[in-house]
Amino acid sequence: MPVVLDPDAAAVFKAFRDAGRPPYETLTPAEARALYLQSRLVTNPEPPELKSVQPLSIPSPSGAIPARICTPTKLRQAGGLAPCLVFFHGGGWMIGDLDTHDVVCRKLAHEGELIVISVDYRRAPEHKFPAAVEDAIVATKWIARNAGQLGIDASRLAVGGDSAGGNLAAVVSLAARDGNGPDLAGQVLIYPATDFALTHPSHSDPGTSILLTHTVVKWFRDHYLNDLADGRDWRASPARARSLAGLPPTYVLTAGADPLHDEGNEYAARLKDAGVAVTTRTFPGQFHGFFTMGKLLPQANVAASEIAGWLKALN
Repeated sequence: MPVVLDPDAAAVFKAFRDAGRPPYETLTPAEARALYLQSRLVTNPEPPELKSVQPLSIPSPSGAIPARICTPTKLRQAGGLAPCLVFFHGGGWMIGDLDTHDVVCRKLAHEGELIVISVDYRRAPEHKFPAAVEDAIVATKWIARNAGQLGIDASRLAVGGDSAGGNLAAVVSLAARDGNGPDLAGQVLIYPATDFALTHPSHSDPGTSILLTHTVVKWFRDHYLNDLADGRDWRASPARARSLAGLPPTYVLTAGADPLHDEGNEYAARLKDAGVAVTTRTFPGQFHGFFTMGKLLPQANVAASEIAGWLKALN
């Protein structure tokens, strides 16, 4: 079936083209970061009012990991402790940060009535694989160990993220299963990157080359990985893990006009086959990256509300 963009998604794509927005792969990492950060002013919806948004510094052998803790006015507390989502931002392991994903984290906190901690892992190309993975794992373990001090119920701790952040959330879940925890209540994978082979059909479908093209994906890959051999490591490509059994309940979101569409759906199918409780949601008329564009794309707000609802039902 050919990919047909929703009218609002088509209008946004046309506006980006008409504005002469340069492709990321033609820019330096610093220029790409500035462009991505600036675009949030046009695309992000108004943030909900929260009880507090505070900086957090997570100790790590490689240096402090910046994070941000979002606490909504209404919390689903039990014994004075609340559930928590540890969120890893997207941006190709290169260009996202706490600010590019601040509004979606606030929305999830507000609508999910839970604490959201956004983690700003080290980015490529200054810090190549597996630096981002190491930071994501260290941060999640630290939050679990210090849950009580943070007002968090460690038994209701989930991880999530979009794109590269979905990749990191999937890897953190695998590492937690195979290592010394923490036990996770769930994982939210929003159009996740799961396999650096980049051979799924959606990578070569012209209908999916909307903003995130196959060329841009390779540009991110080449900045993130040290070499192509890294892509065969499950910490880079969670789909390469020997087994997906024993992972926590999972929400997987995919977009129809997205080069990562097929690998996300395949990962969800493999999770189900492994006995994991999986909820899947596809937005067929949206492109990769739409989740943060709630000012322009109503479906982004629908997605945030549905994820918040899933998190509520989870714990």
